[in-house]
Amino acid sequence: MWDQIAAQISEVTGVPFQPQQTRSVGGGCINQAYYLSDGRRAYFVKTNRACELDMFEAEALGLKDMWDTHSIRVPYPLCTGTTKKTSYIVMEWVELGGKSDKHSWEQMGYQLAQMHRCPGPGEFGWRRNNTIGSTLQINTWTEEWANFWREHRMAYQFQLASRRGGHFPRQQEFLETIPQLLAGHYPQPSLVHGDLWGGNATVTAEGEPIIFDPAAYYGDREVDIAMTELFGGFSPDFYRAYNQAWPLSNGYERRKKLYNLYHIVNHFNIFGGGYEYQANRIIDELLDCA
Repeated sequence: MWDQIAAQISEVTGVPFQPQQTRSVGGGCINQAYYLSDGRRAYFVKTNRACELDMFEAEALGLKDMWDTHSIRVPYPLCTGTTKKTSYIVMEWVELGGKSDKHSWEQMGYQLAQMHRCPGPGEFGWRRNNTIGSTLQINTWTEEWANFWREHRMAYQFQLASRRGGHFPRQQEFLETIPQLLAGHYPQPSLVHGDLWGGNATVTAEGEPIIFDPAAYYGDREVDIAMTELFGGFSPDFYRAYNQAWPLSNGYERRKKLYNLYHIVNHFNIFGGGYEYQANRIIDELLDCA
């Protein structure tokens, strides 16, 4: 496997690459991850079953789209491919572990706002489907944001949940109410990370903010800010800097519940457990205040 990956790295870069060091590193619960180096250059490699190549191709496209905004740092994707039994993605190796201080959090907030401001297409979606965790994420181009969120985010997750035995008594009522919950809110299609929790954002060894493992698409920028609050939240310096660069619109506090519900139902579909209760509680809250 490593010989084939090294050969593709050599072909893509135009410089011969013969790995001298390969070691396993942390890479999440879905993929295997490795450090690959010839002593001069180093790369980060994630692997999975050969049938998961589409997932890595979509990740590489998402990283490239974000890289091309020249806003916030992301690992540069080098190549993807398959060996006999394995699919893989190769990207630049970035040394992490710098100190997260007030300046780095402010820089992250400002730079994320810059990425969100980059002009995109006039519709919501993306040029291909990708994954959110291990779940397929549907990105069919849609003109109206409320329709996109209802059909390609919430309705699809509920379909998956029903196959898993999930019980959401007010599901249909909730889906019909989404346009009302988003009434008067007309976001521009912004390039979003799509899975921006604390595990996918940190700083480099030099203290530069960096985000990775995207589930990218063009959507309401607030979906990224909402998810940063889902599992503990980012530093207050991050939110202050973001709002100085591009203030959030009125009604965000209610919309963030709607947006984070997508991830909670997805967590039920992946992990089961108490996420069903949490999702139903949020559905009740949203409907009771609609």
